[in-house]
Amino acid sequence: MLALVGAFSLAAVHQYLFFGHDPGASFPLFISLLYAYLFHDRKGRIGRMSGFGWFMLAVVLLLSLTYVWFHNPVFYGLNALVVPALVCLHLAYERGAEKTEWWDIRIVGVALKHLIPLSLRHAPTAFRLARVASMRRVGRKQKSAAGKVLTGLALAVLVLLVVVPLLASADGAFNRLLNGLPELARELSLGELLGRAIWIAVLCALLFGYSQGFAKPERRKRPPRAAGSAGPEADAGERAAEIRRGRKAVIDPVVLATLLTAVNAVYVLFVAVQFKYLFGARDGILPDGQTYAEYARSGFGELVAVTAINFALLMVALVYGGKLRKLVSALLYVLILCSGVMLFSAYSRLAMYEQAYGYTYIRFLVHAFMIYLAVLLVVAALRVRTSLVPLSKCYIAISLAAYVFVNYVGMDRMIAEQNLARYERTGDIDRWYLSRLSADAVPTLVRFGKEEGDEELRALLRSRSGSAYEDHDWRSYNLAVHRADRALRHWDREVARR
Repeated sequence: MLALVGAFSLAAVHQYLFFGHDPGASFPLFISLLYAYLFHDRKGRIGRMSGFGWFMLAVVLLLSLTYVWFHNPVFYGLNALVVPALVCLHLAYERGAEKTEWWDIRIVGVALKHLIPLSLRHAPTAFRLARVASMRRVGRKQKSAAGKVLTGLALAVLVLLVVVPLLASADGAFNRLLNGLPELARELSLGELLGRAIWIAVLCALLFGYSQGFAKPERRKRPPRAAGSAGPEADAGERAAEIRRGRKAVIDPVVLATLLTAVNAVYVLFVAVQFKYLFGARDGILPDGQTYAEYARSGFGELVAVTAINFALLMVALVYGGKLRKLVSALLYVLILCSGVMLFSAYSRLAMYEQAYGYTYIRFLVHAFMIYLAVLLVVAALRVRTSLVPLSKCYIAISLAAYVFVNYVGMDRMIAEQNLARYERTGDIDRWYLSRLSADAVPTLVRFGKEEGDEELRALLRSRSGSAYEDHDWRSYNLAVHRADRALRHWDREVARR
């Protein structure tokens, strides 16, 4: 019953925080309450959470706090999907019915099992418990008491019909309060109240079902042994068959070496041609018939695609190559080196393209993705060197850390700073695009506008301020929006004093 009361309370808090309000301070608050509810029956064991469990908890909390500290539209929507998914994976790892290692892809199946079938199996129990509890507590004495309460209320209504008008005429403040009640009633329409009630009821059932899926997981029934089976001998045979089924396929070393040799031959030739232009493009050494901008733009997507293909080939070799022989290891090092050169070439072209045409969300994220791929290549090189490097564990941890880092690096502010630095070099600036950046970039743009006396930029920023940077309810509070609004107000006051 305690779990049902907790689920109802959490559902009521959820509708209060998010019904008609954008996520802000409410998001990390609800995530904290959600964890408190889902771990309320494990108070004695919460301190024994695994190291990766604490890491996942830190990732979830840091990502939820981005709704308070930042206002980037890309991560604002993306984290609304990522954070719940990570919570489900975290719960599946720490409390799942099937104990699965966090680097095992089967953890996704365990999370989905708890999220859908187990939750739906336990959800109707919430309504059944509420009905049983209400039936038990409404006995003869309760029914008699309820009748007496209704009689008292009817008499109170008759008295208040006389008393309330007298009090309203005696005190003006009380009269204004009464006059405001119809307006409050209009604001809380029947449709809204019904929507909130349905919201609470449905979410309460789902939260209760989800928590009970961990508290009372589905128990597997052992299939009965067939008549005439060989007993322990049959069990040993089944275990041997399971081992054979779980044995990983291995690519023949000769096939793998031939494949890598042929691919590397082409890559080495490509890299040799690239070196001439890779380090000389900034000095004007370009392929015949191409301008600086054309070279910076050409081939970038193809290079990234080839690097991704190389990375997939590298993973196949490391996962299914078995024990790597010296020749295969040497070929993998060549593949990694060529992939690194291609990645650096693509990175340099994008950097030159940004200098020529400016900095945007997509270009920034592609830069971040290429740095991420470079880190994964370094880890792959270490894995080729020694099998002691846990590839899947490293990649999962690096991916989570990288996602948190790119959330906190301040993408909008960096884009604004780079575009303003480009303006100082070239005199080119796209004020309209800069004004479309999120509230994270506004203080930087305001400082620039003050120094340059740029009234056009101020007008563009102000055109958004009415909807994007206005004060919000505390549930939608965002520090970046608060700073943006404060910076714009200060700029307005300076202009008014002139």
